[in-house]
Amino acid sequence: MRLSTWPCGPRWSSWVAAALLALPAAHAIDLNLDSPDSIKAAASTIAHGMVSYYTGNRTGDTPGNLPQPYFWWECGAMFGALIDYWYYTGDGQYNDLVMQGMLHQVGPNVDYMPPNQTKSEGNDDQVFWGLAALSAAENKFPDPPPNQPQWLALAQAVFNSQAARWDDKTCGGGLRWQIFTFNNGYNYKNTISNGGFFNLAARLAVYTGNQTYADWAEKMWKWSTDIGIVSPQFVVYDGSDAVINCSNLNHYQWSYNAGTYLIGAANMFKYTKEGPVWKDRVSHLLNGTDVFFANDAPNVMYEVTCEQNGKCDNDQKSFKAYLARWMAATTKAAPFTYDAVMRKLRPSALAAAKQCSGGTDGVTCGIKWTQPTWDGTFGVGQQMCALEVIQSNLISRVTGPVNSTAGTSKGNPSAGTGGDSLPSALHLKQIGTGDKVGAGILTAVIMVGVLAGAWWMVI
Repeated sequence: MRLSTWPCGPRWSSWVAAALLALPAAHAIDLNLDSPDSIKAAASTIAHGMVSYYTGNRTGDTPGNLPQPYFWWECGAMFGALIDYWYYTGDGQYNDLVMQGMLHQVGPNVDYMPPNQTKSEGNDDQVFWGLAALSAAENKFPDPPPNQPQWLALAQAVFNSQAARWDDKTCGGGLRWQIFTFNNGYNYKNTISNGGFFNLAARLAVYTGNQTYADWAEKMWKWSTDIGIVSPQFVVYDGSDAVINCSNLNHYQWSYNAGTYLIGAANMFKYTKEGPVWKDRVSHLLNGTDVFFANDAPNVMYEVTCEQNGKCDNDQKSFKAYLARWMAATTKAAPFTYDAVMRKLRPSALAAAKQCSGGTDGVTCGIKWTQPTWDGTFGVGQQMCALEVIQSNLISRVTGPVNSTAGTSKGNPSAGTGGDSLPSALHLKQIGTGDKVGAGILTAVIMVGVLAGAWWMVI
């Protein structure tokens, strides 16, 4: 994920937005949460709108990529939403598209490190693809052909490649945001990279029964609480900087950071046979998500740091999707949370449906669920957020997730252990002085942001 927006290219969004705003909404999403058919119909409409932004299945385009202004990681996140869509609805119309894109982006080492992403890929980017692959294994999404990489093995490859990057030299451990030193933000230890790894490790522990994954999840939890990105009050902050040995925190709260620790803790609760320590952590983390639910629109989810002031960027407009996804999944791993979770997901789903009332089709989704009519925004993130929160209301009607006993996906515990290879000479030639200077500038800006509470990110 990136802090900046695209610096150049056609500004198509401005005139399209103006044209859409000039057109009255003709329809809206009709949603009855007591009717599974109504939920599935709403999800189908929203999924169609989301996939309409995808160009990777068009002749001459690259499978597994979204067009500008979206970054590579969000396509992996979108595939995760479509895997969820199939899991909840049984509608497999996008399955081939998902499989094609997921397999095309595995890279030469089959670990979601494709060379064309080297200049920008971070640990957080990679982990979203690994989490999508793990969801495919857990939900028994159709397996790839035998001669292709398998879902469980891909998730294990991402885990192994990231475990090897554990950095004891600064901050007592943890993962850096970026993988290669020449990438912007290399010194930042961001929460979604570390929380994503915790999420992946805990779920792999449950799926495989392998204690090694659980040990890594415990290690990441301890590190996260030791440096304070998960506070004693179970508030989840955004990260810190290796340059200052993580002695100060970026105190912004993002919904997906809270969500990734919640689902990880829920799976550790399950793995430890409902251990009381992890039950307590799940309960506190779930209570900590209250900050992402409005008071003036009770129990309606919003992105507290940027939504009300209109400062959310394209990445941030998708974050609520992951909180909704992982809150629903938490009810499977930790069933005692079901009532508390649904008290938030049901009102949020109804509010999201009302917000899906814009555009030329009358069902384009905006981001501000706290207001009853379309807010005039549109995009992959807006569609994905609405899709996940609405289809999550089917969670009690589906089985799973499965483990390796009931699952069909083939694993490879040694996948991804070859280490990180630098890009080819061709790609290295593209990394010039400008990139290195840019990396230094961004590092300095992040430092100022951490020391000042990171106001610069949304002001």
